[in-house]
This record gives sequence, C-alpha cells and structure tokens, in this order.
Amino acid sequence: MDSAARKAADRLLDVYRTGEPIEPLTPDHPDASLELAYRIQQAQVEQWELAGDVVKGHKVGLASRAIQRQMGVDQPDFGHLTASMFHLEHHPIPAGTFLQPRIEPEIAFVLGRPLSGPGVTIADAARAVDFVLPALEIVDSRIRDWRIGIFDTIADNASSGGVILGSRPVTLRELDLRLVGCTLHINGDLVATGAGGAVLGSPLNALVWLANTVGPLGVTLEPGHVVLPGSMTRAFAVSAGDCVVANMGGLGSVTALLGREEEE
Repeated sequence: MDSAARKAADRLLDVYRTGEPIEPLTPDHPDASLELAYRIQQAQVEQWELAGDVVKGHKVGLASRAIQRQMGVDQPDFGHLTASMFHLEHHPIPAGTFLQPRIEPEIAFVLGRPLSGPGVTIADAARAVDFVLPALEIVDSRIRDWRIGIFDTIADNASSGGVILGSRPVTLRELDLRLVGCTLHINGDLVATGAGGAVLGSPLNALVWLANTVGPLGVTLEPGHVVLPGSMTRAFAVSAGDCVVANMGGLGSVTALLGREEEE
C-alpha cells in the first residue's frame, strides 16, 4: 500500500485510541481520487481484522437526498460493518463508545445468498435477501466537527459507528420497501418521518448499487451479512442517556439506548 494511504489510515486509527478527532484529510489530498479514499478505508479494516474483529456486513452511506443535502455531497458511498459495531437493542451502549454520534433509521437487509457484481439486477438482489429488520445506525466521524467532504467520509469508513438491529425478521414478500413508513422518536419526541422510497427510490436499489460497486474490487456480499442501505431521514445528533425509537410500518420497532457515564 502506498505511503499516503498508510499515513492517513494511521491518523484515523489513532483517533479510535485517543478519542481526539483530527482535522479533515481533504486539504492534504486536494486532487486525490476516491480510489485513494477507499484504500485508506481498507487499510483500517485490515488492521481491525488483524486485531481480531470480523467483517459482518456493509453500509451504503449518503443514499438519500436528505442526507446528501445535509452532508453537502451528491453520491452514495460504502463502508464496512464489523462485529464490534453491533449493539443489542434495549441494552445501554457504553458511554464513550462514540465521539460525535448521529443516528439514522434504516431497513437492514440480511443476506441468504452471496451477491457479487458487476451485473447485479434488482431480481438478483431480491433473491439474495433472506429477510429484513428495522435498524438504527449510529454514524460517527473521526473528523473534527463533522467538517467532511466525500473524500473524508469514505476514508473514515463511511462515517460508520454502530448498528442496532430489531428482532422481528420479515421477508420481502410481506413488504413494499418503497412504501414502508418510519417515525423517529428521541426521548419520546417525534423528530422525523420518512419512507423507504427516500433511499435511492427503494432500499433494494442501494443493495444493487453496493453489490455492483464492491464486486469489481473483489468483494462478495456474503450470506449472513447485514447490509444497511441508507437512512430514511436526515441524521440527528444524540448523546449519552438518549433513548431513540424507530417505528416502521410492517417491520415493528427498534430501540437504541445510549448509556450514561454513571452506568459504566
């Protein structure tokens, strides 16, 4: 791996150890391609795997117009989900797990068959899905104050933080994903509503995009892996002690609890 990718990856990995965000990477790589950003991401994944973590899926980020407007970008990206990122619903997530957390409601795909592009169609993607679950994704940034562009967020593993899955699996036959409505409550207050159609027209489109994007990189989406296709609303900042509930039509609910310091 080239020295530029390794140096940037090491800077981001240091943030996980120190808890101190860094300045944006973009000024140091003003003319760099997104390929370099993904190499920086992959270098971190390799280090996590060497330390014993395991890739358990992928996420599509920046998939809705609301999120793209919020983050000032015009295209999706992807990141890796590792075992250490998954948290049980209704169980407090230890305080200090995240730096600058924001939360998003999503429809999580759990794959029953391998999926590898290029050439993946909607039919291929639907056939590969075993079931779906309601999910909350906690996005986080190792870049100070979320001052990110597309290069920064890709390099930073698509701003991945944590995943909370609901526990009621539903098959695709039971749903029209485009029409699944969502309400998002934080500490009992309704903060947003959304629908599956906000995610690239349908969350399945995001799964197709992901498979066809990672396939040429030699990556197959594996059976049992979780794919988060993108948020149904904009992201909302959360902090220690918050309780977040997403209700999704036909899917039920999922609850995330962010632990307080005194609960440690």
